[in-house]
Amino acid sequence: MKHAFSLVFSCLLLLTGCVQQEKRLLPIEGNSVYFWRTTFRLDSTERTFLDRHDVHRIYCRYFDVVNDERQGPMPNATVMFAQTLPDSLEIVPVVFIMNDCMQGRHQGLARKLVDRILQMNETNDVKNVKELQIDCDYTARNRTIYYDFLKEVRREAAAHGFLLSTTIRLHQLSMPVPPADYGVLMLYNTGNPEQFTERNPILDLRDVKPYLSHLKDYALPLAAAYPVFLWQRELHGVHIEHVADYTDIIRTKRLVEAERKDMRQFVLTYHLDQENVKRYTTEQYEAIYHH
Repeated sequence: MKHAFSLVFSCLLLLTGCVQQEKRLLPIEGNSVYFWRTTFRLDSTERTFLDRHDVHRIYCRYFDVVNDERQGPMPNATVMFAQTLPDSLEIVPVVFIMNDCMQGRHQGLARKLVDRILQMNETNDVKNVKELQIDCDYTARNRTIYYDFLKEVRREAAAHGFLLSTTIRLHQLSMPVPPADYGVLMLYNTGNPEQFTERNPILDLRDVKPYLSHLKDYALPLAAAYPVFLWQRELHGVHIEHVADYTDIIRTKRLVEAERKDMRQFVLTYHLDQENVKRYTTEQYEAIYHH
C-alpha cells in the first residue's frame, strides 16, 4: 500500500512539474532584433545581417508615451517608415511608456494605444503583425496600476488576434509576474551609469548575478535580450564610450540558460544598426543567437 501511494504521489509531482513547465513555454521562438530608431529604413548591411542570422522578426519601437501636465499621456517620437517592409519580416510594434505615466490611472489609454498602432500599421502597409509589446520601467510602487493597464491592453490586443509581451528588467524579477503572454528579460543597462570608472553600466556580471536566483521560480515565459550597442555620453565634462564585451555577453547567456533552459528558445539583440552589426563578428553573433 505504501509503495502504491508513493507511486501515485510521484506521478502527481511529475504531472505538476510538466504543467508548470508547459505554462512557461514561449508562444514564439527564433532569432529577433530590436529596432530603436525614429526612421525605419534598412540598408544593405542590415538586410544582409537579417538574412545571415535567420532573423525574421523585428521589435520596432513605434512611439513613446510621455506625460503631459495638462493633457496626460501623449504619444511622442513616432517612428517614420521610409520604405516598404519585406513580406518575409514580422513586425512587433513596441511602445515605450515613461514611468510617470503610470503614477495614476488613465481611462481609455489602452484602447487609444492599440488604435494608434492599428492606424500606423494601415497607413504604412505593415501587414505581418501578430504581437504588441509594452516597455516600461515600472516599480513596486506603481506595479498595480501598470498591471491593470496591461490587462486592458491585452484584452484590446486579443480582440485583434495579437499576443501581448512586456519587457522585464532585472529588478522586476522579484515582483509578481505581469499579465502578459511572455516577457523579454532585458540583460543590458544593468549598472549605475554614474559609476563608470568601476563597472560597465551596459552589462556587468556582478550586477546580473544577484537576480538570477529569481529566474527558476519566475512563472512567466521569458525570452532574453542582449546588448550589442555603443553608448556615448558626456559625464562631468568627460567623453565616455561603453560597449558590452562579447565575453561578458556569452558568460551572461550561459548563466541565464543554466537557470532557465527554456530561455535558449528565443533570443533578441538590442538593437539593429549598421554600426552595431559590424561590432561583432558573424561567428560571435551566431554564438549569441545559438539555441
